[in-house]
Amino acid sequence: MDFLIAAIPLFPLLGFMLLGISGRWWRSEKLIGAVGSGAVGISFLLSLIVLSRLLQSPETERVHTTTLYRWIAAGTFQVDIAFQVDPLSLVFTLVVTGVGFLIHVYSIGYMHGDRGFWRFFAYLNLFIFMMLVLVLSNNVLLTFVGWEGVGLCSYLLIGFWYDRPFAGVGILWTTDAGRKAFIMNRIGDVGMLVAMFLLVKQFGTLEYTAITTQAAATLPVGSEVATAVTLLLFLACTGKSAQIPLATWLPDAMAGPTPVSALIHAATMVTAGVFLVARLSPLFALAPATMTLITLIGALTALTAATIGLVQTDIKKVLAYSTVSQLGFMFTAAGVGAFSAAVFHVVTHAFFKALLFLGAGAVIHALHEQQDIRLMGGLKRHMPTTYRTFLIAALAIAGIPPLSGFFSKDAILWNVFEGAGAIGWLVLAAAAFCTAFYSFRLIGLVFHGEERFDRHRIHPHEAPPVMRIPLVILACLSVVGGLLGIPYALLPIGTNPNVLERWLEPVFAPALSLLGKVPVLTVHWEEYLAMLVATGISAAGIVLAWRLFVLRGIAGERLLEQRLGAVYTLLWRKYYLDEAYQKGVVEPVEQLSERVLWRILDVGVIDGFVNGIALVVGRFGAVLRRLQTGIAQTYAMLMLAGILALLSWLVLF
Repeated sequence: MDFLIAAIPLFPLLGFMLLGISGRWWRSEKLIGAVGSGAVGISFLLSLIVLSRLLQSPETERVHTTTLYRWIAAGTFQVDIAFQVDPLSLVFTLVVTGVGFLIHVYSIGYMHGDRGFWRFFAYLNLFIFMMLVLVLSNNVLLTFVGWEGVGLCSYLLIGFWYDRPFAGVGILWTTDAGRKAFIMNRIGDVGMLVAMFLLVKQFGTLEYTAITTQAAATLPVGSEVATAVTLLLFLACTGKSAQIPLATWLPDAMAGPTPVSALIHAATMVTAGVFLVARLSPLFALAPATMTLITLIGALTALTAATIGLVQTDIKKVLAYSTVSQLGFMFTAAGVGAFSAAVFHVVTHAFFKALLFLGAGAVIHALHEQQDIRLMGGLKRHMPTTYRTFLIAALAIAGIPPLSGFFSKDAILWNVFEGAGAIGWLVLAAAAFCTAFYSFRLIGLVFHGEERFDRHRIHPHEAPPVMRIPLVILACLSVVGGLLGIPYALLPIGTNPNVLERWLEPVFAPALSLLGKVPVLTVHWEEYLAMLVATGISAAGIVLAWRLFVLRGIAGERLLEQRLGAVYTLLWRKYYLDEAYQKGVVEPVEQLSERVLWRILDVGVIDGFVNGIALVVGRFGAVLRRLQTGIAQTYAMLMLAGILALLSWLVLF
């Protein structure tokens, strides 16, 4: 068991080292793709074996810790390089390696012919390794290593095409988008660093089990320590998972290749914040103020990002804002204590959002890198498989039964209704309406209607099998994934039919106990009503989008702009969030750097001090240089004067 657990992150690391060191000299793209994909595929198979081993253990004993070696030892404070496998970490591990493997396979076709093919797969393998370290570690410090590692990989992959321009506020090149993501994540990561110092001071350890056990035993509900630590940790989650106000980096991260968007910014890295809240759920349960803030920020992010996605014209940016919105759903669920529902949505979202991004990549690939949905249209007949899989993903994210998104979205909405009341439910229901609308806006403008691309230059065609097969597999998972979380209301058979909730119950039981949430298998008529109304709202969004964009085509887009008026401009400019950052943060920092730090401090003080010393030495040297005349009589006279001065000193003193 120890070897299996240690080998899960080991194979992606070996793949990275092999490709990173020698990949540039490999002539075969197929070999590079096989090594990169195979490393992740083996990790997925090992994860399945570990899953089977855990299933054979009693529910209360499904935790196994593998310690590789002692990392830090300072008095009583110790940190190990150790991996902890339990139901929570294994769910994330399966998602990371399973979806990651499909995206690796897809990338073989998508990146064909790219001069950095080997480098791309090396970066992907490094990312998978870091993500596995993040979710498998048994302590906060090792999680932070993976946390920073995926941030580094995100920077490398967003700016992978470093010589390409990219349009954005304050952004000229893809490398600028990578720097933006890196810097905004560092802002949040400061919170995690400070939180670790507080945890060590309070508990003397950074191990998750020890922290949660001591916290539940020693800290009262509403403790200042718990509140401070969880607020700082949530700041880190806000940056990594793109929640307001640190959400603007993720849409610009679409500058990277589409498989990067699918892997890092849809299925794995951006869910790291949800994982951290879930992992330390007992600590968060002791901080009601933080839980309330998480609920508010999550709901606000869900609605804000969903409304922005209504009018975006870049196919990947629509999906990017959709990702931000869905992450808001997850955090809202975590904020009301529905940790299992949040993790369930992580799983289903990984399926259908990865499918949407990969489907978008197939479209971009077929249209010679065209990403403007206003210049697409009529692709249904050219790309039938891509259309069908994209349609399945759109129905899933819209929450239409019996697809996976229906079950996870309904679980969140019902828990929010119970925990935050009707207002919280209405906010998320409005976001769900927007989700259905913009998803089928894409369907209408991309796949239906007249062909708006240059048919003389562009001849769209279906993606090669290496790209189509992952689409089909993800489509199947998007259909059946909801079976993991069937609610008791739909299947009241005496036992809880929600497989994932029962699997995660030992992990979240301490937090639910602190929150006073006792699992009770009951059926409420309000739950059926909320389910029907939410589905009706999503269906209304689909019908409206169908009438506007499928039946009217591009004319529907003009009608939408006309009807929304000033609101359309506000949404198109993304509530001016980027402009606000540019004017309120970036430009003042630049001016401070130029006028104060550079001109006054650097040039005036530091350079002035150094140059002043040089000037004094130079002037003194110029005086001494006059003594060097080259005349022997002068040197003899100076020697005589020196001797007389020494003799006078000796006589007098």
